[in-house]
Amino acid sequence: MIEAIDLRKVYPNGTLGLDGLSVKIEPGEMVGVLGRSGAGKTTFFRLLNGSIRPSSGQLRVLNQDLERHASRQALRHLRSGVAVVYQSNNVIPSLSALQNVLLGQLGRISTLQALRSLVLVPEKERVMAAQALSLVGLSDKLYTRADELSGGQQQRVAVARAIVQRARLVLGDEPIASVDVRTAGLILDLFQRLNQEAGVTVLLNLHQVDFALRYCRRLLVLSQGRLIYDGAPDGLDNIELYADPKSEEERDAVEMLT
Repeated sequence: MIEAIDLRKVYPNGTLGLDGLSVKIEPGEMVGVLGRSGAGKTTFFRLLNGSIRPSSGQLRVLNQDLERHASRQALRHLRSGVAVVYQSNNVIPSLSALQNVLLGQLGRISTLQALRSLVLVPEKERVMAAQALSLVGLSDKLYTRADELSGGQQQRVAVARAIVQRARLVLGDEPIASVDVRTAGLILDLFQRLNQEAGVTVLLNLHQVDFALRYCRRLLVLSQGRLIYDGAPDGLDNIELYADPKSEEERDAVEMLT
């Protein structure tokens, strides 16, 4: 599913994003990626979905080689199979939940077809979107504008969009950073269902250590662009996840681990 060998990313301003990362992730895994701000987690995710190119090293995702000069066609093919759920959820406020979910088809159909389906939604596609929204507990919000939904509901719309996309790899880039603890659990339950019931490979970039321990069978810990731990949650003893935990929740989690 993912194979990185000595992966390195240096931004134009000289900032080092990743420094020699080597890791292999098999299909069907659910992996948590931990580390404090600036550790390289978001850089890693942006490389995985083709948003940025590596400075050096090798990266292969969904059988696509993402070298520095990857073609536009290769990137389009990659993005059709990789869904990203961001902290800000990236829904379009003026569109309904239904229309936002149908945007998950963009990688499989032309832009013109996608725009047409947003205006006149074929019954087959309406049913497909309705089923996805039902799976995330929003069956009664089909025609509700996204800007009338709560932050947690918008995040669930983003997960439903990933379902419609039929993604083989789902990246959750701090997907629970802006929601309360109860909603965070509901959202992570959805990622777990995608992984266990649909066999989707899931990577979660998380700051909340306790949730990573609860949901992920494998953890990667990054520090200053380097991979300092790769293994099961119970092997995290003596790994310094956060040099200066800012929240009480993070402090308690670190104390629990150490």
